[in-house]
Amino acid sequence: MFKHFHPYEPFLNHSTEKIIVGTLPPPRFCTNEFKEKDVNFCYGSKDNLLWQAWNKIFNLNLAFENTKEEINKRKKFLLKHKIGICDIVESCKREKIDASDIGMSEIILRDILGYVKEHKNIQTLIFTGGLCKNSPEYFFRQVLKKQNISLEIISEKLPKKHQFKYENRIIKTISLTSPSNAANRSIGANAYYKKMKKENPSYTTFDFRVEQYEKVFK
Repeated sequence: MFKHFHPYEPFLNHSTEKIIVGTLPPPRFCTNEFKEKDVNFCYGSKDNLLWQAWNKIFNLNLAFENTKEEINKRKKFLLKHKIGICDIVESCKREKIDASDIGMSEIILRDILGYVKEHKNIQTLIFTGGLCKNSPEYFFRQVLKKQNISLEIISEKLPKKHQFKYENRIIKTISLTSPSNAANRSIGANAYYKKMKKENPSYTTFDFRVEQYEKVFK
C-alpha cells in the first residue's frame, strides 16, 4: 500500500475570505518526481487547469515551470485576491498509485471547520468538483453531519451553491466544476456546453471552466 500524504500546509492568513477545498495533489508531489510543467505548489500539476484558468481570467502571465519565481507569483496572486487553499485530506492509503479520489482508503481528514473558526474572515468554501464519493464536498458533508450542522441549498444552477451557519457566521459553499481533466466527460454532457459547442465548434471544456471560474473568482 502506498501512503499518499498532502505535501503542503494550508495556505491561509488572517485576510483569507475564500478557500479552495480539494483532496490531494497527485502522488508524485509527495515523492518530488515532478513532470515537465509541474510547479511545486498547490494545484501545480500540469494536468490541473485551475492555474491555467486563473492565468487567462486575470492575465497573470504565469509560466508553467518549477521555479521559486513561479511559486512566488502564485502566492502573491492568492494573497492579493484573499484566496486560500485548504484541501480536506491530510493523508490516505492507495493500492494503485494514481490521483483518483475513489482509490483512496484509510483516509485522514484535516479539520476544515477548525480553520474556518480560526480565520474569521473566511466567507466561502469552494469545492473542486461536485458531490460524489470521496470528493471534497462528500467529506465535508460528513463533517457537517457529525456536528449536526445543516447545509441549505441556495442555487441548483452550476456551480451549485449552499450555505451553513457556524460560529455565528453564514458560510457559503460553491461546488465548482473540477479543474481536473477527468471532469471533461461530465462537461461534455452539460446542456449549456452542448449549446455553446453547437453555436461555436471551437468552444472547449476549458472555455466552459473559464466562464464559470470567472463568475466565482472575479
